[in-house]
Amino acid sequence: MSNASSTPLNVTPSSLLLAVVAAVGMATIGVISRITGLNAESITFYRLGLGAAFLLAYLVLTKRHTALNALPGRQVVISGVLLASFILFYVQAMNYTQMANAILMIYLAPIIAAVAAHSLYGERLTTEQIGLIGLALFGFAMMQEFRLNLDDHQDIIGMGYALAAMFAYSGFMLTNRRLPSHLDDRVCAFWQLLVGALVILPFALWQPEGLTAASWQWPWLLLAGFLPGFLALLCAVMAINRLPTALYGTLAYCEPVAVVIFGWSLFGEALSPLQLSGCALIVVCGIMQASTGGRQPTSLATTG
Repeated sequence: MSNASSTPLNVTPSSLLLAVVAAVGMATIGVISRITGLNAESITFYRLGLGAAFLLAYLVLTKRHTALNALPGRQVVISGVLLASFILFYVQAMNYTQMANAILMIYLAPIIAAVAAHSLYGERLTTEQIGLIGLALFGFAMMQEFRLNLDDHQDIIGMGYALAAMFAYSGFMLTNRRLPSHLDDRVCAFWQLLVGALVILPFALWQPEGLTAASWQWPWLLLAGFLPGFLALLCAVMAINRLPTALYGTLAYCEPVAVVIFGWSLFGEALSPLQLSGCALIVVCGIMQASTGGRQPTSLATTG
């Protein structure tokens, strides 16, 4: 892994593709959850636990498993806890308030992370990049049709959970930018998945139905472990390490765009012209951020 504070990052098409695949892959968990009808804690555990199993198989096949002999460092464990915390708080937010309210709060995280990386890691934010981040956020507000309804005490509790999820997501992105340079991306992703699964396990077992699942649900659970668990998280960890935080944060908005598209194409949830315009604005901002990131330096530090 490269050190975020001392090594300039080279934006390549493959790095951009990793970020987009990660965002779209993570968006599929909503589809799988709706089809299976299982509680969110169980879905989250299977996503992380089976994802760790798939990644372990990948490490064995690629002969990288010997790196697992050494226990992960503190930062890797923290990032795994942040991953599980983000998912758990996100789920709780959905239980208390409207999805639009929670998502709008949570997706302030890429902006918070980009600003923090500017201060902590010397990742310079140009005026153009700041403008594109703001436009992406505005596009997301368009997707939500500028509505934030706080009708009762339950909504306030839900927004509190959403705020906690936002900070956990920001922390996950920032922590991954500072993982030890000697660790392989894939090994780090395995430990994050494993730690996250262990953290979420008590919450899943606390549910009345526990971790039980019908035979027809298991193929979907395996898909949850492979796509949003294994593939999406692996791509996310690799992309975060290779891209400036501002650029990755903007491309992360592909996830809510994908959620909206999945809802429209799979479940017949209609999109208004305002929502379609918001999706288009986010995509354009991502493309422009990619272009900006590829031609401008992303670190204030000089190299020797």
